[in-house]
Amino acid sequence: MRHLPTRTTRHRVVGALAAALLCAAGLGTEAVASGTPAAQAAPAEPAPAGAQLGEGLAPTPPMGFNNWNSTHCRAEFNEAMVKGIADIFVAKGLKEAGYEYVNLDDCWALPQRDANGKLVPDPARFPSGIKAVADYVHAKGLKFGIYTSAGTKTCNAAGFPGGLGHEYSDARQFADWGVDYLKYDNCNNQGVDAKLRYNTMRDALNATGRAIVYSICEWGENQPWEWAADVGQLWRTTGDISDNWGSMLSIMKRNLPLAQYAGPGHWNDPDMLEVGNGGMTDTEYRSHFSMWSVMAAPLLIGSDLRKAPASAFEILGNREVIAVDQDPLGKQGTVISSEGGRWVVAKEMRDGSRAVALFNESGSPQRIATTAKAVGLPDAPGYRLRDLWQHTDANTAGTISATVPAHGTVLVRVSRDRDWALLPPAVEVSADEGLMAEAGQSGKLTSTVTDLGRTPALAVSVALTGPEGWRVKATSRATAAVLTSGRKLTTGWEVAVPPGAAPGSYALTLTAKYSSSTGQRLTATVPGSVHVVVAPPAGQSYLSDLGALSAANGWGPVEKDTSNGESGTGDGKPITIGGQVFAKGLGVHAASAVEYYSGSRCTTVSAQVGVDDEKGTRGTVAFEIWADGTKAASTGVLTNTMPAQPISADVSGAKVVRLVVTDGGDGVDSDHADWADLRIGC
Repeated sequence: MRHLPTRTTRHRVVGALAAALLCAAGLGTEAVASGTPAAQAAPAEPAPAGAQLGEGLAPTPPMGFNNWNSTHCRAEFNEAMVKGIADIFVAKGLKEAGYEYVNLDDCWALPQRDANGKLVPDPARFPSGIKAVADYVHAKGLKFGIYTSAGTKTCNAAGFPGGLGHEYSDARQFADWGVDYLKYDNCNNQGVDAKLRYNTMRDALNATGRAIVYSICEWGENQPWEWAADVGQLWRTTGDISDNWGSMLSIMKRNLPLAQYAGPGHWNDPDMLEVGNGGMTDTEYRSHFSMWSVMAAPLLIGSDLRKAPASAFEILGNREVIAVDQDPLGKQGTVISSEGGRWVVAKEMRDGSRAVALFNESGSPQRIATTAKAVGLPDAPGYRLRDLWQHTDANTAGTISATVPAHGTVLVRVSRDRDWALLPPAVEVSADEGLMAEAGQSGKLTSTVTDLGRTPALAVSVALTGPEGWRVKATSRATAAVLTSGRKLTTGWEVAVPPGAAPGSYALTLTAKYSSSTGQRLTATVPGSVHVVVAPPAGQSYLSDLGALSAANGWGPVEKDTSNGESGTGDGKPITIGGQVFAKGLGVHAASAVEYYSGSRCTTVSAQVGVDDEKGTRGTVAFEIWADGTKAASTGVLTNTMPAQPISADVSGAKVVRLVVTDGGDGVDSDHADWADLRIGC
């Protein structure tokens, strides 16, 4: 993970020109040493009167590609890759869908400037030079972007030249190469005031006379949403994303409250898309893409499309979801509700409709519901409900609800429509959540089919199927001749788990069939699951030795008996808190949640907890123990300077124990957390 680097204490430096700024800060830069004032000062001639070239740029969130998430600085980041991405944009219809920027990230330059203080493209990676690559991209009808940092060096450990003190020279080079988009990072900034650094590059870009979209990448450290609307067109609100559910979720939660700051030409940027990189399921990637779109976020593909699976193109190319992101009204979606990880986020659209995301944060299916009134629509006899992933239309009397799979999102567009009566009724199919049973035992659940529309659902039938060899039977009626608006068909089911079934999650499928007065025969299907579980043994056990029901982690996998480490499995170190080493436990990264089956047989959970020493003095976290849906114990915010702290909870009667680590309220940078000596008593 490219954790935010350690930064020196910031000093507010007064001055307008970069040269004066650097002198005041006492910085010895290459340009100063070599006596190249052109690299330091603004041009003698000011930009034309009224020529704020940023105005009118990015009226909708930028769409395109950036290589960092898939390549970092590895050898495959080169001229051939960049040209290949441009070719794929055209061949796969991504250009036609709205993607236009093909952007380079770090490591495109040599480590040293030339004798004139100019940036030098790496001839091994870009043998034709940057301008030739930009020309190739432009010839495809696309735009070209580049990267540097608002510091003396970029973020890569090799330390490529940054733009601090070279803003006007670098901006002129970028313009001469045909750059259309600049990502300006925040590493090695020498403590210089952020507003001054980013304003200087803005002025340098304007002075070139070329329209260049300006992406401010200072990780949200100085609340750029409060001051950057007249500086750049987009600003990062968080640290770097990584290709896992916990990271995506944490970043989404930090970006959602900033809706008031977004609009045409100025966008909150929660970082690039991970769709297609392989660290999440397709369900999770659809959630990622849905939520970035409803947040009016820039859509910058972060996967190497030359290797991406077909499912990634299906997700990235969904034009109905893209239309939500690109709506010209420019509203970012706002949170309507979020109780229990059941999120409703609604976005006002220019045509008066609302895009509504029903987002399930949890690890099991959840019913998520709202109403047309709650999302801001006026009263109407009926509404059109358009499912943007299923590409289907239905009518609703006003209820917007669905059973959403674990980590899934149902994205709909809801509108007043005079022709609502010509559409079939929306029908919601749901079942009890989180069925658990031990091998050789039976579990019971209840399914419900509800008519949400103004028109009736006719000849309704429902079926539940499980894995081959399992016995599933209805214990009450599974058909109804008619369901009028708001009426339900409720069916009980018994699911028998075969003896010898291995522990794990097994799929169930609930299918409802019905007809409408329009003559259509329709099918609604929702996934479910049953967890085959093993009761923990009597006495004291280490939880790391027992199988988890589910695990979500903010960076990489949850590690057994080691620290979190980095993104790979098994790359952690011995669990160490305040110099004390522990042999057993879990290494996690905020935000994380790990669930264990306790089967109503256990009484206590205990641990020694804290921030692991592997991140030095950085990181702040808080720990929670949940018994079923009740928080049973919690710590305050813990820092890396603290020794291990004890935590214990009474979990008597609970079927599930959930271990949660939050970010301490200041973001997830370096939040490597340990559940050391983690035990359960049964």
